Amino acid sequence: MNQPPKIFGTDGVRGRANQKPMTVELALALGRAAGKIFRRHHGKHRVVIGKDTRLSCYMFENALISGLCSMGIDTLMVGPFPTPGIAFITRAYRADAGIVISASHNPYFDNGIKFFSSEGFKLSDEWETEMERLVDNNDFTDSLPADCDIGKNTKVHDADGRYIEFIKATFPRGKSLKDLKIVLDCANGAGYRVAPLVFRELDADVTVFGNQPNGLNINDGCGSLHPAGIQKAVLEHQAHVGIALDGDADRVLLVDENGKLIDGDVIMAICASDLIKKGLLRNNRVVGTVMTNEGIVNHLKKNGVEVFRAAVGDRNVIQEMLKTDSWLGGEQSGHLIFLDHNTTGDGLVSALQVLKIMIERGKTLSELASSFTLYPQACINLKVASKPELESLKKLQKTIAEVEKRLAGKGRVLVRYSGTENLLRCLVEGDNHQLVHEMAHEIADAAKNEIGV
Repeated sequence: MNQPPKIFGTDGVRGRANQKPMTVELALALGRAAGKIFRRHHGKHRVVIGKDTRLSCYMFENALISGLCSMGIDTLMVGPFPTPGIAFITRAYRADAGIVISASHNPYFDNGIKFFSSEGFKLSDEWETEMERLVDNNDFTDSLPADCDIGKNTKVHDADGRYIEFIKATFPRGKSLKDLKIVLDCANGAGYRVAPLVFRELDADVTVFGNQPNGLNINDGCGSLHPAGIQKAVLEHQAHVGIALDGDADRVLLVDENGKLIDGDVIMAICASDLIKKGLLRNNRVVGTVMTNEGIVNHLKKNGVEVFRAAVGDRNVIQEMLKTDSWLGGEQSGHLIFLDHNTTGDGLVSALQVLKIMIERGKTLSELASSFTLYPQACINLKVASKPELESLKKLQKTIAEVEKRLAGKGRVLVRYSGTENLLRCLVEGDNHQLVHEMAHEIADAAKNEIGV
C-alpha cells in the first residue's frame, strides 16, 4: 500500500496561507477526517476550535467547522485564543479534541492547524497518519451522519474568564504582583486579550505593547521574535521585568530590569534550581533540547538535576518528559512546559513561575539569572528552497568536520532543518565568542553554496 502524502510536520500542518498545502480545501478535508476519527472513538461529541489573529484564520476556521459539522461533530468556537488555552479549554469542556489555527511565531502570511487530544496533548503520530490517509482518499460518503445528526457550531463566551482563572491559580494564593512594574508585549497575537488581564488582576502595574492586532501585524517587529522593542521599553519605563510572548502565546522570553534578554534556557534553569531547593522537582529531572546551552546543562548537573535532551519542538520535549517522568522541560526559544500546570508550553504560566520566585526570594530577575554562565553560541538561519538530506551534502559535511576538529572537544556543532519553516539552522557552541561566530558563518556559507537559496 502506498503511503499517503505527508501533511503534518513537527507542529501540525503549516505553510503559506491559501497556497498548498495550507488551503481551505485541506482544512475542510482535515475537519472531515478528524470528525470521522473522533466519531469512531467517541461517538458524537464536540471539538473546541481557537485561532490566533491572522487574517487567514477566518477562512480556515469556517472550513474546519464545516468539515467537522458535516461529519456530525458539534464545534465550540472560542475565537482568538492562546494555544495553551485551547489545551486547557479542551479538558475543561471535556471535548473530544481541540484545534488551533495558528502559525505561532511565523509571519502573518503563513498559517497552520494543530490538534490536541481530549487530554490536552498533541495528537499521536498514529492519529496524524490516519488523518493523512483519510485526506488523501478524500471520500467520506460511507461515514456521513443522518440528516438529523449533522453537527452544530456554538460560539463560546466564557473561555477567556475560565483560562484567566486557571492561569492565576498557578500563582500562590495570598501573594500578588502589586510591587512589580511589568512591560508586556503580546506580539499582536492570540494573547492580546487575556494576557494583560492576568497580570492586572494580580495587581501588577502593567504597560502593554503589541495588543492591537489588525490581521497583518502578528509577530511584526514585536513579541519574543523581536525583543529589542520591549528591551528598550523596560528601560524607558524603569520596569522590573519585561514579558514577550509570541503569536500564539505558548512561548515567552523575559527581559530583566537592565534590559537584558533572558531566554528559555535560563528561565528553565531558574525554575529548576528553585524547585530542587524546595524538594519539588519531579525525580530531580528536566528535559531540554539539542539546542540547550551546555553551560545551563553543566550547572544543573552540578546541582543534582539530571538533564535529558530531546529534539527541537515542544511536542518532542513533552514526549521525552512523559518518557522520563519529568514535570519540567523547555526550549531556548521560550517554550516552557510545567506538566503540573498545563499539557503544553504556556507563556503566561511560565512567566508567573519566575515572578513568583522573584517575590519569594526578594531578588531581581538579573540576580536570579546571574547564577548561570552561558557558553557562547552562534546560530545562523539560512533560507533554503529545498531540504535535501544533510548527509548527502559533501561540502557541508566536510566543513562541519573541519569546524569540529578546530573546536577540539571544547564545543559542538548542530546543523538541522527547521520543522516549521524553510530554514537551515547552523549552531556552533564553544568557549570563544568571536570564533564560534566565524565558524557558524563558515558552515552557513558552505550550505548556501551547496543548497542554494
